[in-house]
Amino acid sequence: MSSLKSLADLKQLGQQLKQQEEARLLEQAEQARRDKQAKLEADIFRQSIGQVEPLKTAHKHVADIPRPQPIAYQHLADERAALKESLSDEFDADSLLDTDGNLSYTRPGVGADVVRKLRKGSWVIQAQLDLHGLRRDEARESLGEFLRKCNRNGVRCVRIIHGKGLGSVNKEPVLKQKVKNWLIQKDEVLAFSQATAADGGSGALIVLLKSSLA
Repeated sequence: MSSLKSLADLKQLGQQLKQQEEARLLEQAEQARRDKQAKLEADIFRQSIGQVEPLKTAHKHVADIPRPQPIAYQHLADERAALKESLSDEFDADSLLDTDGNLSYTRPGVGADVVRKLRKGSWVIQAQLDLHGLRRDEARESLGEFLRKCNRNGVRCVRIIHGKGLGSVNKEPVLKQKVKNWLIQKDEVLAFSQATAADGGSGALIVLLKSSLA
């Protein structure tokens, strides 16, 4: 009984191997048919288009179009700012100064106690600018730059040393009056007064500036 079963299994195994071999041969035949068909189609395409030659490319001249010059926006902004902050030498501040010995000044809306504190030296001087020996144009530019720097750094009270004019022609304090005229034209200047004797007297001004955080 056992031998008969073994013979049946062997026969079945043989049939399976035969079927697998037939399937493999069929697959090979199908692949060969596909390859032949692809080659035939490729030959038909090559025959239809004929001989192929690369296209000749003409030497083209590419025009060098000049690019527009860049616009210096920052430079324009700086020029506008400088124009806005420019100080006029023709401005006459005499009518705006208090008629006291110190010729003090307060911007409209600023309390009178502010200039009184300036006269007494109540405010702490945080920075100073010495204009001694400078020509008028140099002094004007130095003052403008100094005030801008103070505004950026949050400085409120400063001393401007303009001198008493003893070294000028006819001993007249020309720069002293110019400095007052320039200061009144600056929006950030709230008030100023002649310095106390300890801080320079008639040769200097104590100036109160607007808060940069306001």
